[in-house]
Amino acid sequence: MKSLATHPPINQTQQTLTSQSLEQLGLRFGIDYRIEGRCAKVAPVAQGQVHDVSLSPSLHLTLSDLQVERTYWSTSRQSVPWFISVVLEGHITATVGSECFALMAGDGLCAHFNSQHSLTVCQPAQPRLRTVNLAVLATEPHGLPLSPAAPLLHRWRLPEALLLALRANIDQPTSACRQPLVWQGLALQLLGHGLPADPLSPLAARSASHHRETRLTSRDRGCLATLHQQIADQPMKNYCLDGLARDVAMSPSSLRQKFRAYYGYSLFEHLRQCRLTQAYHDLQRGYSVQQAAHASGYRHATNFATAFKRAFGMAPHAVLKRH
Repeated sequence: MKSLATHPPINQTQQTLTSQSLEQLGLRFGIDYRIEGRCAKVAPVAQGQVHDVSLSPSLHLTLSDLQVERTYWSTSRQSVPWFISVVLEGHITATVGSECFALMAGDGLCAHFNSQHSLTVCQPAQPRLRTVNLAVLATEPHGLPLSPAAPLLHRWRLPEALLLALRANIDQPTSACRQPLVWQGLALQLLGHGLPADPLSPLAARSASHHRETRLTSRDRGCLATLHQQIADQPMKNYCLDGLARDVAMSPSSLRQKFRAYYGYSLFEHLRQCRLTQAYHDLQRGYSVQQAAHASGYRHATNFATAFKRAFGMAPHAVLKRH
């Protein structure tokens, strides 16, 4: 089986993804695509590079570097023992069953899914989304643990050294004969860090117990989704926790807890990421680094530059040089 949950393998250096091309790819690889709003079949949804790296018959690695012009969702209907995706730049949201996590630069997910419990990934509109996706098609050749009977979605943080190694190997690849070996090693590191603990181990049991402590009703999920989108649409608004809590009829502590339980990161981490994304757009429009820093709520350009590089894998000046 040749399938990835977010993007099927495409051997092209530069391409435009449209509603029509996504539909064709979906039929070929068992992926359902949905695009936000009405969109002409030939209108660009995303542009950039998506290609696969040959590793072995049981490991499938896909590198994706896209400018996402319209928010879209991809839902995989096929089954893989394990699937790992890491975000090098930008942000996505992944859902399997009732589990939902948002991932920013430096985050990874490990998932097990099947045709009954599919993996859905939301790729929001954003200036740059870079991901590395690894599908394990068979566990035995690599001595990997068997996937659990139930679907699973596990969020983890990449070690800084591995994150830097992934970025460096994409930005400055080695010779063609060495590339497969380097990626083979990086793929095994992703598996080593990303696979969850044994579902029967005390660590996993404590993690599952902690997750169940925060129960979310359908109303909670709807309110949190509305709030999440509101901040994404108006990131520069002057927000405060008490005011946001009143908007969704929750206490401040309940809002903090439920937002983190639903999305996997805090409310103000989301606000910071949205403001940095707005700053990216401002830099593209010709703002100076100082102007973009102040507009996104940073008093000092050095603090802004540090947060910006952590979020996008590049310094603010690098955006200015591109435009």
